[in-house]
Order: sequence, then structure tokens, then C-alpha cells
Amino acid sequence: MTTVLIADDQPMQRFGFRMLLESQDDMTVVGEASNGTEAIRLVDRHHPDVVLMDIRMPGLDGIEATRRIVATGDRTRILIVTTFDLDEYAYDGLRAGASGFLVKDAQPEELLAGIRAVASGDAVVAPSLTRRLLDAYIHHLPSSATAEQNPEDPRLASLTEREREILTVIGQGWTNTEIAERLHLAESTVKTHVGRILAKTGARDRVQAVILAYDTQLVTPA
Repeated sequence: MTTVLIADDQPMQRFGFRMLLESQDDMTVVGEASNGTEAIRLVDRHHPDVVLMDIRMPGLDGIEATRRIVATGDRTRILIVTTFDLDEYAYDGLRAGASGFLVKDAQPEELLAGIRAVASGDAVVAPSLTRRLLDAYIHHLPSSATAEQNPEDPRLASLTEREREILTVIGQGWTNTEIAERLHLAESTVKTHVGRILAKTGARDRVQAVILAYDTQLVTPA
């Protein structure tokens, strides 16, 4: 059973989410929060598998709430649910430690699949979409001058040459299948490399690995 906490300041939005989730045999809603402060308190109480986190809420917003929840080391994973039409905070949400994001007008099956994916440890955002998001908000990233002053990020120090190569192409939006085909590796080998990259760098999932690739200048926007 996947436990879910809903954090959104709109009562009707929370109601709609709850009705959808509780129609599933493998999901249950353990609580609702109308702001970030309540979300943190309820995560501490219930330790849900997934939080559906709105960004724009009164008081403590969803980004800061995500950052604080992730910082506790709790097993709870955050799925940002945003309008995204021009929501420039989506990138900040991913940097804060969210495992992905969906738009509020997503189809019900997309939301359910996203929750299940996040709960199982996967990232919801497709690699190519993640790259487009990061490219759109490149002004958040370190400048080239900063990168030149700090040529070796400590998070990369323990990576092998092959792992660094794979992290680079992850940042470029390649899927595991594409990496296997283009680098002439077995897909199981690629998965092993990805797992080691996440473990060595402390990245929570593939989304965070993409952000790392950009932050460390392994990848620069097109």
C-alpha cells in the first residue's frame, strides 16, 4: 500500500486528489495540508511514501517545505504538482530534492503512474523533458566563470571515467536504452553504472543526477 500526503492550499484540489487516490486498491491518503508548515508536520507524523506538493501556498511554500523534508533524511519522496504553464519555480522544486513534477491538468492515469513511480524510487520527469526544463531556467545555474574557478566538483571526484561519461549523457537526456546502444553496453550494465553514480554522488534519483550534470558543468545548455 502506497501512502500519500496531499499538500495544496485549494480545498477542491485536495478533494479531487483524495477521491482519485482512494479509488485505487494500492493507495491510501494519510493526511492533507494547506501549506508547507502543515506538510512538514504531517510528514513527521505519518512518514508517507509520497507527498503531492503544490508550490504556491500561503506561509511556507512547497519549495521550502520540500527542501526541509528532504534535509531530514526521511524516506518520503516529493512529487511536485504544478501548473507549469509558466511556473518558473518548478526548477527550484527539483533542486530542493523533489523526485519529479507533474502538471495539474495531467490525466488521472498519469498522476497515478507518477505516484507509483516515485514511490518505487524512480523519477517521474522524462530525461528529455528534464533537460528542456533546465535549459529554460539556465539563469539559476552557476556561471561559466564560477565553474572555471572551481574546475573539480567534489561530488565527481569518486567517479570513474566511464561513470563520468554516463553522467554526462544522462544530463544530455539519454535514456538507459540509448546509452546502452550508443556506448555499446548491455542495458543491465548501464543500470549498474547509474546506480553507482547515484550512490557516489548522493543524488536521490535520475532527476537529481541531471541537475548535478548541469551544476558541475559536465553539460551546458544547447
